[in-house]
Amino acid sequence: MDTDKAQSGLPFQLQFDKPLPSQIKIAEWNPEKDLLAMVTEDSKIVLHRFNWQRLWIVSPGKCITSLCWRPDGKAIAVGLEDGTISLHDVENGKLLRSIKSHTVAVVCLNWEEDGTKNDDRGGLSTYEDRTSRFFPPAPRVPRTPGVVSGDTGFMDETEDSFRELSNSSHQRFNILCSGDKDGSICFSIFGIFPIGKVNIHRFSLSNQPMDNCMHCRLLNASICKVALAKDLCHLMVICSGELLEDGVGPSNSPISGRDLAGLHCLVLDTSIFWKRKNELHQVAQQASNIEDLTEVIRASLSVMCKLWSDAMHTFHEKFDSLSTLIIDHGLDSTPQEEFLSLLGGARTSPPVHQFLVNSLGEAGLKRVGKVVCGAGKELQLIVLDHLQPAVEIIGFRIGELRGLSKWRARFQGIGLDETLTSNATEKAGILLIQVERFMRVLSSVVQQFSNFFSWLLKCVKILMSEPSDQLPPFSSELVIMFLKFLYDQDPVRQFLELSEVDQNIEIDVETMKRLKQLVTFGGFSDTGYLQRTLAKEFQQMEYCFKEAFQVPFTTISKKIIVEDFLPLFPIASSPKSASSSFPTSISYYQEASEAVTSSQTLEPRLVDYISFRIPDESISNVRNCLGIVRGFMHELSNVKKGNPSLEAALLCVPDGYHCVDLCLYKETQIVLLFNESTNSSESPGNSCMMIVQASDLPFVSISRSTPNHWNLHELKDSVMYLQMENEKVRSIPHDVIAPLAVSASRGVACVFAARKRALVYILEEDEDEASDEE
Repeated sequence: MDTDKAQSGLPFQLQFDKPLPSQIKIAEWNPEKDLLAMVTEDSKIVLHRFNWQRLWIVSPGKCITSLCWRPDGKAIAVGLEDGTISLHDVENGKLLRSIKSHTVAVVCLNWEEDGTKNDDRGGLSTYEDRTSRFFPPAPRVPRTPGVVSGDTGFMDETEDSFRELSNSSHQRFNILCSGDKDGSICFSIFGIFPIGKVNIHRFSLSNQPMDNCMHCRLLNASICKVALAKDLCHLMVICSGELLEDGVGPSNSPISGRDLAGLHCLVLDTSIFWKRKNELHQVAQQASNIEDLTEVIRASLSVMCKLWSDAMHTFHEKFDSLSTLIIDHGLDSTPQEEFLSLLGGARTSPPVHQFLVNSLGEAGLKRVGKVVCGAGKELQLIVLDHLQPAVEIIGFRIGELRGLSKWRARFQGIGLDETLTSNATEKAGILLIQVERFMRVLSSVVQQFSNFFSWLLKCVKILMSEPSDQLPPFSSELVIMFLKFLYDQDPVRQFLELSEVDQNIEIDVETMKRLKQLVTFGGFSDTGYLQRTLAKEFQQMEYCFKEAFQVPFTTISKKIIVEDFLPLFPIASSPKSASSSFPTSISYYQEASEAVTSSQTLEPRLVDYISFRIPDESISNVRNCLGIVRGFMHELSNVKKGNPSLEAALLCVPDGYHCVDLCLYKETQIVLLFNESTNSSESPGNSCMMIVQASDLPFVSISRSTPNHWNLHELKDSVMYLQMENEKVRSIPHDVIAPLAVSASRGVACVFAARKRALVYILEEDEDEASDEE
């Protein structure tokens, strides 16, 4: 390596050059490990180690439009074209969660964790999840019969990662931000609990005086990139669209008479996430675990319904032939009447004799009995191992939230409504009663089926003149009840299945009267639950939970407001289609020179850097340039303190090259990827990779007293011309395309694709340091 350095002096060392079956379109390094997640053009997710060992590959079956890692590196979020966000396990790629946050394609994702080391709010203690004190570990989703492990979308019982990843109790407070191509931004805590949504089509600048507040809207808005600050107080958004004043009349004109259809940057005030992080953490802990347990209940009901339906199909497949035999023999009776006649000691009728001896037989009867009674036992196990524990823990968790809702000073501000959480708590209690009620019904039905099959088996033995002393005893009374109530009815399936027509269970008037009297003594205010099925009760509980959690979602959404906007550059063509071709990057660097932040802590101040390639037609007399803007997030606070405001710099790409992609890196470094401009389409051309120190750039202070447009051409006199011989540059004998991805876990690890090849480079001096540490 030393010889190579002496000969070339290049800052990057080629680590791998590997062929690929399909072109890479997205690449992201794991924040904690040397793992690289890539998305191919055929929408497959591939995970590689740093040594290019492939760990797994999965295909969601839909077009993948975005990708990002959870801050701890244990899960990966994938945005899909239909607006769905799916969470996958880093160990094996299995699906952990799927959330439909958007209605259109999710074009960007950003997952940020609370970066503060201390509690900045006077030492309020972090909430302790007490569920483990009173309950065993939460139940898993039951496995569907006949389905291979992992096909259900959740982890198999032999895998512990689902429980670890889905249980948010041990996670630090983190927020997943997602933006779509229609201008909507969604926020979810732990990537599971939706906590807010904003749309950038219409906004007002919150930092302006009331009489000078500017209301704006973006036509054809589309999100390009989002980046949440580590203190969770601000969100930077790069978006495209036509920025217009939102006037009262029909004639809306562009701001300051300028055509501002192009790329813009917005700063959203998300300080509610920091100010109320303890409260939000507590609510999200309970709500996200409730969501997991709700999935357990839903899957349990689905598996139970399938098991019982299959068993009843087997029963009717055999016993329905008796009705055909009765008709063929010209009798005017029902199977129940024929069986009752046989039970009463009368002579066996020809159709019953033929059915028991020829159609059913001893072997057939035993098989049907095994299927039905076995299904009943399976249902009981699912209830005891999955359904009932899940309902009990849900009741405890929503009870905790109900207690928190009474602390109005802290939790009313985030929308935790006492009335709605009380209603949800009651519904959870009613569902638990319905589960116990279902168990009684199921036990009775299974007992009556078993008794009926025992009696029939004895009848078959007698008809075939075989000894029947070893057969289990039966109860004639239970046989009569079975023939009267269960032979052609199915109360178990009625409890489990949601039908389009509401199925009400008949309850006598006296029972309903007693239920209403119990309300006076503190019983459930909802007295109609005995008339509802288990599936219907679960549906009502889900609705109450959704209603209770919708209020915090709406409350937080209203508190996320736009603080400022900055037009970056105009786009001559359609902003929505053209913006995706311009590389952009957002990052936050810590400035150690700053002693305090706005929160008066010793944490270093975060400075935002926005980098973007400027199209040649955007600015007159400015060609082949990159724009770097810093301090936009803190511009207003800086102006009040008398500090320099927004700063910007223009970088001119060397002649003969054009920027393919760029990425901000730690310690205010910017990694640039250039392609050589060639006139011939047949020539592959050359490329290069360059590192620029952002702190050394000639930034120019730009004062903006009003939220007006920003003219990039004002900086054309202070353009910095990048020189190949003056920067850290590595030449590449290929033409390259995006994506460019850098990793902070192992020096600079860069990956990009060149004609279906993955090229991985590392920064030599950083790699030496990493090797010394190892």
